This record gives sequence, structure tokens and C-alpha cells, in this order.
Amino acid sequence: MHSDLRTEESAVRTRVLPQKIERPSHKRWFFYALKPMIYKTYILFSAHKNRFYIGYTGDDLAQRLRRHNSNHKGFTGNTSDWIVIYHEEFQTKKEAMDREREIKAWKSKARILALINKLS
Repeated sequence: MHSDLRTEESAVRTRVLPQKIERPSHKRWFFYALKPMIYKTYILFSAHKNRFYIGYTGDDLAQRLRRHNSNHKGFTGNTSDWIVIYHEEFQTKKEAMDREREIKAWKSKARILALINKLS
């Protein structure tokens, strides 16, 4: 019975294509490519641990702090009282990473405190 209903025309299926999605013009992409990204090296402090944490990021510092204070595995994950007590800004990721390594290599609470106190 169904074979009687089938014709050559009904065997051909038509497909409705979605509307063309407009992409931003090349000028917009160029603008975003020129926008400089700021990288930061930062020092966090936890009163609960009485410890410092040194890191770098290209993200917004407030968002990065929120992730540090969330419950996760890792050094900063088991306490949620981290605060940003110092940060420096750099034009490149390499500069921020190098500064992070430099501060971590000090392995000295007194030297980190001296760096922080220079701001005061």
C-alpha cells in the first residue's frame, strides 16, 4: 500500500538550509588581534594557612581569585580566604612567567614581604 503512494517526486527529499550566519568583518577581527592582552604576576595570602601563593594569569584577576577560592584539588583549594596582596602587569606572557619564577626562586617570606611593603 505504501509503495503505491511513493512517486518519483516524493522520493526526492528537499532540505531547508539554515540562514547564513554573518561573521564579523575582517576589520573587527583585526581590531581584536591588536588589542593588547595584559598578563599579571600576583601574590595571594591566606591567613588560615599563613602562606603566600605566587602565580601569573592572562585572565581577569578577580575571576582568577574566585577560582583559587573555590573548592578544588591543589594548594589553594582547601581554604577560601585567599586575598590578592600584590600584583604586577606585563605586556607578554613570558615576562609574567619569568617574574613568577623569579619571586618563587626567592623562597623567602621576608623578601616577599619586603616586595609587598615597597607599595606602602
